[in-house]
Amino acid sequence: MDTYPVDVDPEQVVRWAKAEFEAAPSTLRVTARRSREVLEIPLRQETHLGDEERQDLSEIETVATLEIGPAHASEGWLLSVVVEDEAGPRVSESESGEAEQQIDISTFYKEFIRPGRGIGYVFAEVENETAKAHIARLVSAIETNRHAAARAH
Repeated sequence: MDTYPVDVDPEQVVRWAKAEFEAAPSTLRVTARRSREVLEIPLRQETHLGDEERQDLSEIETVATLEIGPAHASEGWLLSVVVEDEAGPRVSESESGEAEQQIDISTFYKEFIRPGRGIGYVFAEVENETAKAHIARLVSAIETNRHAAARAH
């Protein structure tokens, strides 16, 4: 599969996908998930932390992914929105990274698509030129806020 970035606003993609899925749930396969990783605080001079203080703190990074694909995966394309959010230093509570968790599109929108909630990226995966053309049409529909129910009439 060929993967490449798509120049479209992640919030616009999620709003469009949410509306599309609510209007015509069978036309697309929409899945969302989040995972959290607990990272050690890196040793940096500007943090002024000793070894003991660094052991008591950790950084939490949450990665949320929304995937939009065809109802039949054999069509060979996938559009993904990934939001990376570093929550910053937190007091360690003997927690390890949380396993990946499935969430619904409304939860993804509410928790990850808002100002100050991390950095969002959109990228496409395609198997061939036909799939690439489909992604181009899909991005055009997203940018102009066209939906399947409206296109069918």
